[in-house]
Amino acid sequence: MNVVFDLGAVLLAWEPTRLVQTHLPEHAPTEAAAAALGRALFHHDDWMSFDCGTRSLEESIARMAQRLSLPAARLDAMLGTLGERLEPIAVTVELLERLFARREAGEALRLYYLSNMPAPYARAVERRHGFMRRFDGGVFSGDVKFIKPEREIYELLAVRHALDPAETVFIDDSAANVEAARAFGWQAIHCMHPAALAAQLARHLPGVPPIGR
Repeated sequence: MNVVFDLGAVLLAWEPTRLVQTHLPEHAPTEAAAAALGRALFHHDDWMSFDCGTRSLEESIARMAQRLSLPAARLDAMLGTLGERLEPIAVTVELLERLFARREAGEALRLYYLSNMPAPYARAVERRHGFMRRFDGGVFSGDVKFIKPEREIYELLAVRHALDPAETVFIDDSAANVEAARAFGWQAIHCMHPAALAAQLARHLPGVPPIGR
């Protein structure tokens, strides 16, 4: 079995609303306003082009600042070192470690990542988190100029590692990305609550115990 993990909001904390509340409080005085500004920042080509490696962070910040009337210096403070500040989600990293142990005990189990992440953040995540070096492989959008839910990024990982669709389960917090994986022929899990992921995965991979036992 192949298990393919998204990173943000699955293995690494990704909280746009909290980012906005911390760095741009006067532009988002309520949680609803912060969530809306987060969507305006991160669900737009200004950000996604940085995510998939076709625009630099400096260019993206300049465009976001102009489009949303935000201070570029604040955006730089929020985004410039964000890759260094992405922290592990303990419950899902524990699950990943158990899967590594099963693989290393000889089970026919391979573990991959498929992440929408700009190249500078990807390098920081690779450097900071030891579990990244234990995957059997993976793809970052910023390295390949494709981004989920584009079919090409799924295809690239599948071809690179000869993944059998019937033996591949994909995990992501985005419903659109999950649906794209299913359209590609993979099994897929919509991870909305990391604490529930072990139970969700157990439906596809027998013998996954609840975390905490």
